Amino acid sequence: MTFAYIPSPPVSSFSIGSFPIHYYALTMIVAIVAAAWLGGARWKRLGGNYDQILDIAICAVPAGIIGARLYHVITTPERFFGSHGRWVDIFNLRQGGLGIWGAVLLGGLAAWAWCRHKHYPAALLCDAMAPALLVAQAIGRIGNWFNQELYGAPTDLPWGLKLNDAGTAMGSQEQCYDGATCPTGTLFHPTFLYEMIWDLIGAALLVWIGRQWSARLKAGSLFTIYVMWYTAGRTWIEALRIDFAHMILGLRVNVWVSIVVFIMGAVAFAMVNRRGKPVALLSEKLRTVTEMEERRLVSRPS
Repeated sequence: MTFAYIPSPPVSSFSIGSFPIHYYALTMIVAIVAAAWLGGARWKRLGGNYDQILDIAICAVPAGIIGARLYHVITTPERFFGSHGRWVDIFNLRQGGLGIWGAVLLGGLAAWAWCRHKHYPAALLCDAMAPALLVAQAIGRIGNWFNQELYGAPTDLPWGLKLNDAGTAMGSQEQCYDGATCPTGTLFHPTFLYEMIWDLIGAALLVWIGRQWSARLKAGSLFTIYVMWYTAGRTWIEALRIDFAHMILGLRVNVWVSIVVFIMGAVAFAMVNRRGKPVALLSEKLRTVTEMEERRLVSRPS
């Protein structure tokens, strides 16, 4: 008999009139706001301001969502172009399916392009946002709990996840992807919770490293550490999951992606600290650009 477990929410959405509101979408909004607020506070200490972060977010967030969706489509094409798939579902985000790698890639490219246009040091932005991104990713995993998705193999541990099909709950039909039927009451590894904890530990670690080693590390270093930390955790957490995924040489595709990106992050860390610029130098540049923007804003005729 199981005496302890993590329950699943009996609902995944609520309605305002006839319009459904999904808790997953709400957690994404909270995650974006948290990232902008936390990253903005760090950016401000480096010489920028919140208006700059909001402008960057206007470019990066839509690009990140598009990139996240494209990554999901590319890695699971049969869901949209297979015999039972519909390509128009690519645009139906209510069915879920967002990949963090695509979000970081396209969102990062959009942020870099805006920084280049406005002459902001992109390396400083990366460092400012690194802990904030981990916090945002941790918040986003709460949405997976509401959806009853991204859980792992069966377990008898006291923190196993118990599924249900009450109310508007989603995802309970996704248990046992190998085609077998799990006995009623089976508990599963809450891999979304593992990743949430891993992300929060990483965010705290990045803040600590930034404070202790700011004089030694070049600008951009914290972001490369973020990449290595996240991918290291994603590698072992992904291996626990049992939802459908394409396999390459016995490993899930996202495990391979994590391994490759970890190596790229390690190489980038070495290159940044060999050829990068000091944080203090770029921070002074950012303060100068910010002061020029503020003076132009004040002198602009009303």
